[in-house]
Amino acid sequence: MHTSFVRLTTKLKEMKASGRRSPLTISLPKAAWGVFGGFTVIFLLSMLTEKSDFVWIMAPFGATCVLVFGIWDSPLSQPRNVIGGHLISTGIGLLLYHLFGQGSLVMAAGVGLAIGLMMLTKTTHPPAGADPLVVIMAGSTWSFLINPVLLGTIIIVGMALVINNLDKSKKYPTFWR
Repeated sequence: MHTSFVRLTTKLKEMKASGRRSPLTISLPKAAWGVFGGFTVIFLLSMLTEKSDFVWIMAPFGATCVLVFGIWDSPLSQPRNVIGGHLISTGIGLLLYHLFGQGSLVMAAGVGLAIGLMMLTKTTHPPAGADPLVVIMAGSTWSFLINPVLLGTIIIVGMALVINNLDKSKKYPTFWR
């Protein structure tokens, strides 16, 4: 027992951060642009949902807004990652749900496979990791892949292109492919 405790404490000490500070910078104007971008996109998607017979919004889109408006220059925030990541992850979730139904193993497989496929296709987008959970838990149909996922991500990226580039100190996207 004592040896196990020593190994554990040694391992925890090895994982200790190097003491460096967060590389994220703080800027009130950029935070204000983030507020404006996130508010605008979520309000638009919510209004489309209220005024139509379709669902245009899902919870992971809030996290996507954090990335595209908060850290727009991250590789994980680029259009290919936003659209591709959400499409791949939702597709995996739908496939597994329609093949195997709901359950802990199906949800775990959905998230794991989504991560792997996003990495292999260079479309990693962390909020999309929740998509398999959303579609499996809701028992979604294949139409969910088009609306809200495809159309919603196109709206998010389109609004990010406009809003982020209103600030002349930003360049969004940093890459397309």
